[in-house]
Amino acid sequence: MDNRQHLLDCALMLLSQRGYDAVGVQEVAKAAGVTKPTLYHYFGSKRGLLESLLKQEAGELVSVIFAAAAYHGDLVLTLENIARAYFQLAQEATSYYRMQMTMFISPPESEANQAVQPYMRQQVEILEDVFLKAAADHGNLKGRHQRNAAVFQGEINALIGLFLNNRLDLTGETVYQLVHQFMHGIFS
Repeated sequence: MDNRQHLLDCALMLLSQRGYDAVGVQEVAKAAGVTKPTLYHYFGSKRGLLESLLKQEAGELVSVIFAAAAYHGDLVLTLENIARAYFQLAQEATSYYRMQMTMFISPPESEANQAVQPYMRQQVEILEDVFLKAAADHGNLKGRHQRNAAVFQGEINALIGLFLNNRLDLTGETVYQLVHQFMHGIFS
């Protein structure tokens, strides 16, 4: 078994269950069945472990969202593709998604928040780009790309939060309702 990957897997499990600040390097090493010096050999520090984990997991998420966000003149279809991709990722990588959301809402000066911010920014920039491109087809979107991206991602994450707490199933119908409500507002 690859010690490096096993350390990342154990760290992901522990961090998603208890949060970054509540898990120590010794605990990760013990869970992986290696020594602390082995962990330090691969990652240098707890922050290095976290950054390696984020690079692996968030990198995959960002590439899937980027592919789903290809805009070809149909905003509804593009938003449905994005929502489907996020929902699928949350269902397949539940531990990572829970960890990401927890880190994102942690205090801005915390090590966890600072480490996850670049990946969260990438996700928002992908969504902003969709709305910038769609503004060429939908004049009422002009100048609102940042707000639209933030609101759409917020709605996605709120639904994923419900899923992570066993209060909602992420289905095709959930995708449809999300995009329909987003596109038409709360009075639709």
